[in-house]
Amino acid sequence: MDVLDDLKNCNKAVGIKQSLKAVANGNAKVVFIAKDADEKITGSLKELCMANGIQIEYVDTMKQLGKAVGIEVGASAACILREEV
Repeated sequence: MDVLDDLKNCNKAVGIKQSLKAVANGNAKVVFIAKDADEKITGSLKELCMANGIQIEYVDTMKQLGKAVGIEVGASAACILREEV
């Protein structure tokens, strides 16, 4: 099963700022980063994920990631949020 399919039907955060916030708060389960997104933008998110042991999945294009999360434009990052306990 494609991991991107999971993004359609789950609690998620879309975009760098939202994803950074989710990782910082310990709410992110898996982070998706587009390979064609600017490293200046995604670098801090990658570092935060590594520091917190969050799994990173790479997606080929921002357009593909945007489509997976159900928006009309490209997304440089998105993440699946942990289930509320």
